[in-house]
Order: sequence, then C-alpha cells, then structure tokens
Amino acid sequence: MAGMARRNVGNVGMESDVYGNGGDGGPYGNAPYSNGTYGTGPDGGAPSVRGHRHGSPRGRRTATATAASVLAIAALAAGCGPQDPAADALKQPTAPAPATTATTAPAAPSPTEDGKADATTPTSTPTPTPTPTPTEPPTTPSSASPTPAPRPSTASPQPEVLMRTGSEGPRVRELQARLRQVGHFGRNPTGYYGTVTAEAVRSFQVKRGTEGTGATDAATWQKLLAMTRTPTADELNPPTERPVAKPDERCLTGRVLCISKKSRTLAWMVDGRVVSAMDVRFGSEYTPTREGEFKVFWKSRDHVSTLYDTPMPYALFFSGGQAVHYSADFAANGYGGASHGCVNVRDRKKVAALFDQVKNGDKVVIYW
Repeated sequence: MAGMARRNVGNVGMESDVYGNGGDGGPYGNAPYSNGTYGTGPDGGAPSVRGHRHGSPRGRRTATATAASVLAIAALAAGCGPQDPAADALKQPTAPAPATTATTAPAAPSPTEDGKADATTPTSTPTPTPTPTPTEPPTTPSSASPTPAPRPSTASPQPEVLMRTGSEGPRVRELQARLRQVGHFGRNPTGYYGTVTAEAVRSFQVKRGTEGTGATDAATWQKLLAMTRTPTADELNPPTERPVAKPDERCLTGRVLCISKKSRTLAWMVDGRVVSAMDVRFGSEYTPTREGEFKVFWKSRDHVSTLYDTPMPYALFFSGGQAVHYSADFAANGYGGASHGCVNVRDRKKVAALFDQVKNGDKVVIYW
C-alpha cells in the first residue's frame, strides 16, 4: 500500500512515465491502478496534469478527494508493517551519558607513550613498597680447612725400552737366540732388530699377559732372561740358518763364492774347504739373479745403487749391476722380499768379513 501511495502521489505532482501510464509502457503503466478507476484522464491513467487540464470541476473535486484518500491509506500502511529492530536502532539518537557527580572518584591515570603518567591527570598516592630485608651473608669460618695432600699415583712407571726396531748389535743377537730357545724366533740370530724380531717379541709379551708393543723393555728382557739360559757361541753365531748344500763341482778348486739357489746359502770356499757360510736371497721373478760362472770384477764397500737409490754395503760385483752385498731389508723382513737381481746377505758381520777376504778375479758360481 505504501508503494502504491507513493506512485499515485508522484503522478499528481508531476508527469512521470515510470509510475504513470506513459507512452513507453513503463513497469507500472499496466498496473490495476492505471485502468481509470482512480483517474479521469483521457488515457485512463492516474490523475495527472493532463487530466487536470481537460477535466470538469467535478472531475477536479473527485481527483482532490481521491488524492486525500490515497494519502490517508499510505499513512496507515506505513504504521502497521513489521519493523527491523536493528535498522530502527541505527536511526535512533544515542542517549547522552549521565553526568558525573562530584562524589565520583577520579579514574586511574593512564600512561602516555613514554610510560609515564599524564601530568594533567590527577593521580592517587601509591602504596609504598616494603623494603626487602637484606639476607645475611653466609658465615665464613675463620680458618680454612687444610687441603688434603694429593695421593701418590698407583700407576707403575713405564719400563725403559732397551731395544726396538732398527737396533742392532751383539745384544740383539742374544735377544734373538733367547727367543729361539722359547720358540718365538724361528731362525738363526742376525744381530738386526727388524720386523721379524719385533713380531717375535710381541708374541712373547702377549703370551705372558703383558702389552704387546714389539719393543723390548726392561720388564720383557728380565722375563726372557728368567726363562732362558745363556746362548752358546754356535747359537749366537751359527754358520747359517739353512744347511749348506752339496757344492757344485766347479766350487771344489780355487777361491770360489759357491752360491746355491736351492738351499739359499753362500759358502766361501778355498780349495774345496768351506771357510764361512751365510744365508742369501735372490732377485724376484721379474728381476732374476743370473746363473752360471762369473768373476768378481769390482768391490765397493759403501756402495749405493744409482738405479734404485738403495744402499748396497760390501758390494762384490760379478755380472753387470748384480753383486753380493749386505741387505738391511733382508735382515729385517727375511724371505718376505726379494732383490733386484743381486745376492742379498742378511748377516752384516759375515759379509763384512767376506768383503775383506775376497779379491778381484775370484770365481763366483751360481747354480741350483
């Protein structure tokens, strides 16, 4: 009804094609209220300026009465419809806050941005914070307790090392002879403390329940002395570790270095008699020691190989670069290694004596 009233009122005050029945057929032009029931205009629409111009006085009075009735109906329709409390509340003015009486206590001051109270805001007297009672410091005894004396270490000092890898001499020879007596050194003494001797010492230490260092310290030496006897001269300086092979026929006359690859021994022979014998090793498969009959053509006591940059003490050259000489590697590692074609001797003392006896031109026989 309210919408209908607004449309009729608009048509009375002005000419509107939207709410009237104008010539373009607006949305409300064909509404029930535009069929001439309430208007007397020529097009049957609601009362309009055109109806006012051409109507009779009676028609004008009728239009005026009709308009008044429409307004009354619109007012009634606007007052009885359902209301939206929220929308109505938005239209209501906010009630003013009640005035603060003089007896109201002032609000607590709010801090400003720098954390201090605003100077214009009255503040109340803060309650004093009680001062904490200082704690009495712990009583210090007048005299400090005596520091207990450190206990002496119960760990026994490390025994002195007497011989280790690289050592050589008569004492090493005795060590090797004694180790052989108790089954820890499987060859004749050489007088050089190499890896074979170190392993024999380590085996002896572990079996006796001590740390297997491989070095002969005072404790290890004393245990070995207690378990063995004094070695004989033959035990300390045996002719060779291996039995000397039957000499080749070419070795039975003259001065000959008779060298057997089968027994791996060298026998220094003069007119068929063995003067001295010693263990030897030969070249590897890729650098074999030559076989046959040769002659010593050069002696070099402190020779160093220019090809392999290795020492060759007491060298007796017999074929090109091949010679009989002492080998520290052979003394240390035994038959685990090989030469580059030379005849290695592991007993330094014996090969030194041999060097002094052999002359250039003496015969060398190498055979199986």
